[in-house]
Amino acid sequence: MLLELGAADNSNVYERDFEGIFLGTTQEFYRLESLSYLSRNTASDYVVKARNRIEEEKSRAAALGLPPSTEGPLQNIIETEIIDRHAKVLVDMENSGFASLLRDESKIDELRDMYDLFVRVPSSVDFLRDALSDRIKTDGKALVADQERGAADPPAFVRGVLAMRRRYGDVVSKAFREEKRAQKRMRESFEDFLNADARAASCLAIYVDELLRVGFKGSSETEINDELQKSIIPVFRYLNDKDVFEAFYKQHLAKRLLGGKSVSDEAERAMVSQLKAECGYQFTSKLEGMFNDMRISRDTRAAYKSHKKAQPTTSSRDIKKTKPVDIEVDVLTAGYWPSQNVPPCSLPSVIQDAIDTFSTFYLQKHTGRKLSWQTYTGSAEIRATFGTAPNYRRHDLCVSTYQMCILSLFNDQPKLTLGQIRSETSIPDVELRRHLISLCTPRHRILRKGSKGKEISSDDDDFTFNAEFKSKLKRVRIPLVSLKDASVAQKGSGEGGTKNGDGAGGVAGLGGGDTGGALPGPVEEDRRHLVEAGIVRIMKARKMLHHNDLIAEVTRQLSVRFVPTPQFVKKRIESLIEREYLERAPDDRRVYKYIA
Repeated sequence: MLLELGAADNSNVYERDFEGIFLGTTQEFYRLESLSYLSRNTASDYVVKARNRIEEEKSRAAALGLPPSTEGPLQNIIETEIIDRHAKVLVDMENSGFASLLRDESKIDELRDMYDLFVRVPSSVDFLRDALSDRIKTDGKALVADQERGAADPPAFVRGVLAMRRRYGDVVSKAFREEKRAQKRMRESFEDFLNADARAASCLAIYVDELLRVGFKGSSETEINDELQKSIIPVFRYLNDKDVFEAFYKQHLAKRLLGGKSVSDEAERAMVSQLKAECGYQFTSKLEGMFNDMRISRDTRAAYKSHKKAQPTTSSRDIKKTKPVDIEVDVLTAGYWPSQNVPPCSLPSVIQDAIDTFSTFYLQKHTGRKLSWQTYTGSAEIRATFGTAPNYRRHDLCVSTYQMCILSLFNDQPKLTLGQIRSETSIPDVELRRHLISLCTPRHRILRKGSKGKEISSDDDDFTFNAEFKSKLKRVRIPLVSLKDASVAQKGSGEGGTKNGDGAGGVAGLGGGDTGGALPGPVEEDRRHLVEAGIVRIMKARKMLHHNDLIAEVTRQLSVRFVPTPQFVKKRIESLIEREYLERAPDDRRVYKYIA
């Protein structure tokens, strides 16, 4: 009626006498009602009440025939008073707020209802995204803390991250209805705690190692690819420092390939293919080179066996009545494999003769090459005789090359000191102690230690062959204690000895070891070279560039492997200026020029 009256005399009687009062009264009503209801009910109950009120007002406006000029402001008032004014409280409410509901996996429906209400006021959804981000970071930091104090091993840490990703991925998919901004906040939150240090990259590499050794056993190629794509690669994408993962992954891959511990070649190649698809050919070129080396090594071993069969049977060994040993050699390209600068140990003469024979055969076929024997990575199978006549017991012991060298000394002498063993074998002290302790553990007492206690205290500590060693197994594998146990606890007491070395393995070109949360030294060195190469490559193409533009371009090009900090790039720029690859522009010190 008021609208018609206003239209008749061309006045604003509707707006002046009704609309302003109506909207003001409505605003006051919902302000008081929302405060009252929220103080007495849970956040979920309030969401239901708010949704009903909004629908009631919409129906009432249609029934009353309110004009669009009134219906729009009315909806804004209701959404402001019911949603926007209480958004932060609804998120933070104890036991029933959005942040609290995120802790309960069964509350997806309540989370979705709250999102559907908040999305009517787009700015209020930020509170929900913030709550999701905080929850993910809190849970993630708890996982990191558990891993730091040893409450969870690396695979358990990764399984925890995967469980978090499934859980919060479900929240984003269902509660947030796959909203892009929520997906982005989730990704950023995972990246926040996973990139705090190198720990996550190390743990992921160990988890993948576990899968590729035993976890994928019995799985089809399709199942393996699905698991890699759904679990491993999404977490890998969160890592900024992918080169750290590569360093750890390469170490574990080397151990699997050289030890024959991979569940299948197909699984190994599937993982490398996934990494190649993510990061490009350069990222996986060395990994693929490692597979190629193993293939060539199998062919080389077969050729060497044929070569030996074709040789005359008479030799100096036959005269000495000494049985020759069989060796299997993996010839590896030094640039592909992780390596350490560890000098070779002194091998038993019969093993050295076998190595010399193989070297002659190999170098005749491949002139100009050089073999560098990495004895610290080899393994051996030796036959040891225990007991006394006539009740001898023979066991085949699976040991490392260092352990083989140690045990072979007891063929000639029943007792040796630590100093004598070190002098005879040239094994580095830390590794020597570790391997001796491994031979003196209660379960595998091949050697008996003369001094009391668990530690090897001095060079005068003596070791004797333990002829009383017994095992139900014909073939006994002697595991190595960890470096931590060897250096800190030095577990084990003493027993052991061996006779008649029967086999050994040598490796040309491998090494490496894991670190904790710190950036590995080799990775840091590689980063310096990569950043400098990137700077030179960019400046050679651009000739002149501003400091900020150069840093941005270097970061962009290297982001597939790692994200260098501006300070790190700046140091490399300074280094290149000192070596006269670059120079500063005379009129602006923040502009660099390439020196041809």
